[in-house]
Amino acid sequence: MVSKAVLITGCSSGIGAATARRLAGKGWRVYATARRAEAISALREAGCETLALDVTDERSMQEAVAAVEAREGAVGVLVNNAGYSQSGALETLSLDAVRRQFETNTFGALRMAQLVLPRMRAQGFGRIVNVSSMGGKLTFPGGGAYHASKHALEALSDALRFEVRGFGVDVIVIEPGLIRTGFAEAAGRAMEPPQPGPYAAFNAAVAQATSDVYERGPLAALGGPPDAVAKVIARALAAGRPKARYTVTPSADLLLAQRRLMSDAAWDGFLRGNFPSPGPE
Repeated sequence: MVSKAVLITGCSSGIGAATARRLAGKGWRVYATARRAEAISALREAGCETLALDVTDERSMQEAVAAVEAREGAVGVLVNNAGYSQSGALETLSLDAVRRQFETNTFGALRMAQLVLPRMRAQGFGRIVNVSSMGGKLTFPGGGAYHASKHALEALSDALRFEVRGFGVDVIVIEPGLIRTGFAEAAGRAMEPPQPGPYAAFNAAVAQATSDVYERGPLAALGGPPDAVAKVIARALAAGRPKARYTVTPSADLLLAQRRLMSDAAWDGFLRGNFPSPGPE
């Protein structure tokens, strides 16, 4: 029998939790995961199985996949959702912080795909859903490390889609726009402690500007809740022939179209009107 069991990373809150609840409610066999299993105990009441899974730890990833395969035969659907935003001017970021960003947002997703693919190929069916961002196609000031990790995830997804389609495995990219998940607050917390220097004011202003864009600015009205993403993921999984990419919320549609139409200089001008610019005081 073909397993369609769903393994979702990063379910402690936001998009991951909403996706686990929605898919379980639609009858999918869902394994919700987070670094600490106790953080997602409430998802058991929604009909999910829960597991501990840290996408920056090889042993943790192997054990979670093995647990699902032991019960279900294979992971039928992998939803790579775990991620966060490392903010700050690039010159101010430690390389350790940048490596952590890529380990979570990019390398963890790739390694999870590597682990589930052998059984997916063997059964001739699989779906790998990579939760990217409109930030995988455009870049906001102060978010270079985050955007780079999502740009890389998009490229890996394109390559993987071509490589595994012949085995009956689909790779789907989800590109949310502004989602009200506490993302802006988390991005501010992830910013390294302020240090005096030429970017001190810029880093502080970026944190405030990001909060304004997500929570209070005119674009916030074009955003949506985490369940907006969960609905799109559920629709993609139900499709006989899913699309390679799905955008979520009008903010993603608007900003991605705007970026495609603008030259680099015009885009930079747009950003200067919405974000602070570093420079001599």
